[in-house]
Amino acid sequence: MISFLEGRLFQKLDDRVVVLAGGVGYEVLLPVIVRPAFRSRKTGPDGDHVKLHIFFHQTERSPRPLLIGFESPLEKEFFELLVTVEDIGPSAACKALSMEVSRIARAIEEKDAALLRSLDGIGPRKADKIIATLHGRVGKFALMPETGAVEPEETGEDVRSEVIAVLVEQLGHTRTEAQRMVRAALLRRPGVKTAEELFEEVYRGEKG
Repeated sequence: MISFLEGRLFQKLDDRVVVLAGGVGYEVLLPVIVRPAFRSRKTGPDGDHVKLHIFFHQTERSPRPLLIGFESPLEKEFFELLVTVEDIGPSAACKALSMEVSRIARAIEEKDAALLRSLDGIGPRKADKIIATLHGRVGKFALMPETGAVEPEETGEDVRSEVIAVLVEQLGHTRTEAQRMVRAALLRRPGVKTAEELFEEVYRGEKG
């Protein structure tokens, strides 16, 4: 089993990277919150040196090994708790980490189902299961410092609110859907300055 990986960043794909270690290229899936840290890193045989804490998953039903990478052991530990929730497997949990771990943990401890429903792939039923399973167990993660990678300060609250309002009032999306779409767009393109640019990125991502 692989629990830690250190090597050269050989390749970057949309949702994963290939790390070259000991002459072997390891494909590692990255949760949404981890991807921004890799945007500016150099790839290739002489790519940037990287270190990842690895969640390794392989079962009889899923014989192909799945490696999911995290920058910190606390992120990995929280992920390991999240996959103990019924109906949330590693792939679903990876997708759901579209918000800072500390914010998700606070929502669980405060029983804020509405915030949990704003996570990618998490509906009302799964949000309730997360709270029922993890409430009282994730307090320490709520104290983790926020990196600000998910919603950069460079993109003003007024810009985000304007785009969300258009998505809800004019295009018929629910507020939860609109928040998810905007959050994903900001992860792909931090620092967007105008509502027009953000709106363009929202729909570029949805079409992709």
